[in-house]
Amino acid sequence: MTMAGQTSIAIVGGGIGGLTAAILLLRAGFDVQVYEQAKALGEVGAGINIGPNASRILYRIGIANELDRTGVKPARFVQRRWDDGRILLRSPLGEDVETAFGAPYYTFHRGDLHRALTNAISAERVHLVHRFTRLVDHGDRVEVYFENGNSILVDALVGADGIHSVVRHALFGPEKPHFTGCVAYRGLVPSSRLRHLDLEFVNQIWMGPGAHFVHYFVSAGRAVNFVGITEQVNWLGESWVDRGEVTDALALFQGWHDQVLSIIGATDETYKWALFDRNPLQRWSVGRVTLLGDACHSMLPFMGQGAGQAIEDGATLKGCLLKLSNDIPAALQLYEKLRLPRASRLQGMSATNKTRFHMLDGPAQRERDAEMARGATDWSPTAIAWLFAHDAELIEVQSMSALPPKADS
Repeated sequence: MTMAGQTSIAIVGGGIGGLTAAILLLRAGFDVQVYEQAKALGEVGAGINIGPNASRILYRIGIANELDRTGVKPARFVQRRWDDGRILLRSPLGEDVETAFGAPYYTFHRGDLHRALTNAISAERVHLVHRFTRLVDHGDRVEVYFENGNSILVDALVGADGIHSVVRHALFGPEKPHFTGCVAYRGLVPSSRLRHLDLEFVNQIWMGPGAHFVHYFVSAGRAVNFVGITEQVNWLGESWVDRGEVTDALALFQGWHDQVLSIIGATDETYKWALFDRNPLQRWSVGRVTLLGDACHSMLPFMGQGAGQAIEDGATLKGCLLKLSNDIPAALQLYEKLRLPRASRLQGMSATNKTRFHMLDGPAQRERDAEMARGATDWSPTAIAWLFAHDAELIEVQSMSALPPKADS
């Protein structure tokens, strides 16, 4: 039997998902190296939500103090109408969620969370300026090649290289991501500029015709992150991220509640972000190679679970490799069987929320509002328990029947 300490694993991608998986696998005794194409580790974007399904895993890797230092624990979700601000649904977070599920709900600046993970892994385990180009699975080992001319031989390869994943391309061929028709205007506002609004430490979602607006505190309450999602026919920019104009964002939300316009108007700059996704993959793993995070289940951010699902992936991957360390292909197949249905479900729910958040005022909107008042939607306390209570490290609990058949059966 191969022991964990003798098993070499290469992770392509040094984002939140890749680093979490690397730290978990290292602490389990595997020999892990991370290969990142950039010249420095870092994260683009601003705000990020981490539910208890993910924070319990982050706590176990020993970064709770750093998370508490930079993260914000919002008291609740508040969903509101776009024009008059009427509250449609309050969903408890804060102490209620932490008591019920044994771990907190956080909002972070992405850079703060990524920095906490970077500090938890030895620098010599992370190899920068390593752009993956191709792989050869020899059956007993995987040969991995990089643009800088380096190559490695490892027991397993994990592609955690995002929605543009080159590892996925190597496994399954080219496929363009789908533009969802949504463009996000993102910004950060120093909290001091918004004192006149008396904002509570809550996550607020404003829903309106063809758009929605989200805001919450980050960076230990020093800043408010906002995202205004609008619809457009196509995306013409060469990059997925372009500098936006504050005046354009204000114009797109003309007629919305004064609080929305005040938050947008208080920022110095915005960025436009095209939202792409992919249809759920039929498989993630081939031989000794598998995928993780956005590389295999990119999703709209309308459930706040993109990073959380990548973190869950790392925890389940670790458990499967520990359970079947003498048969890596079987371990990766088990990982896929345990993770693919859950991630695919959240991909679908995130896409559905685009429709629900953006309804035109009328009969369907009034029915939606009535449904929310009954507590029957995805953020109500009873409906969200399946998501928050999940422990991705407990692979035996997830499925006793998901083990693949033995090769000789």
